[in-house]
Amino acid sequence: MRLFAPLALVITLASPAWAETTYPLTIENCGQTVTIASAPQRVVAIKSTATELLLSLGLRDRIVGVGFQDGPLPSALDTELPVLSDKLPNQEVVLKTEPEFIYGGWESNFSGDGAGERPTLHHMGVATYVAPAACRSVKPPRLTTGALFAEMREIGAIFDVGPEADALIKEQQALLASVVPDRRGLSAVWYSSATKTPYVGAGNNAPALIMQALGLGNIFGDIDEGWTSTSWEAIVDANPDVVILVDATWNSAAQKRQLLAENPITREMDAVKNQRYLTLPFPAAEAGVRTIPAIVDLAEQLARIAFPE
Repeated sequence: MRLFAPLALVITLASPAWAETTYPLTIENCGQTVTIASAPQRVVAIKSTATELLLSLGLRDRIVGVGFQDGPLPSALDTELPVLSDKLPNQEVVLKTEPEFIYGGWESNFSGDGAGERPTLHHMGVATYVAPAACRSVKPPRLTTGALFAEMREIGAIFDVGPEADALIKEQQALLASVVPDRRGLSAVWYSSATKTPYVGAGNNAPALIMQALGLGNIFGDIDEGWTSTSWEAIVDANPDVVILVDATWNSAAQKRQLLAENPITREMDAVKNQRYLTLPFPAAEAGVRTIPAIVDLAEQLARIAFPE
């Protein structure tokens, strides 16, 4: 069993109660200056992370369209939403909803063949926002719980729902405080997707934050990226104690298990032979409102895994 020193996790304290937002509100977001004239009443959300934070802040009635959702909504947020496209909606489809604000879970959602380029949309009077952890124009720092809460606060300010954001942050802090990191010095690999060339969690985004909170040593934690492509040989050489499987509709956890069990390179790994798997749904695998609940769920799964003395 590979031993790793436990990593400390800083829990950011809640900020004081919010005041009403003063408009116009100008923010810096992913290399763009964005001015919001008033609390948006018509918003398009692209990707699950954007949709789920809006719903968590009680903003269902302001959502005029969603696109490119990564999976079903969690039961606590389940509701009917106007779906613009199962994939990335194009600018024409998005603009038909007459949005005041477009919230993208990935920076790449804003492109000429996607929802539209951000400067063009701003010129048209449509404000845009990229989930900060998903920014690529300006490389975000290593993800922390404080950064998760900062996005909640910022969206709360944009929509003038500060008290709801403050309550959500306190709820998530309480959840995080309930997690006791595993002290067995276990190592892990975060298997996101792909078959021939596995795509895995690296050192500075949601996978790294989640594994750190669980007390797991990330075998690719020294790579300064959120995710990275690697080889099966590199994973086998590291021989992680646990494999974290991302359950996506296009590459399910069951398919990943089967591949690992049948691949002659990976089937002899201790974690594979002993079925030491943790699983989480794809929408919880990216930085967002599901990150901390995912930590709680994975901690419970991890506690059930037994190792020989």
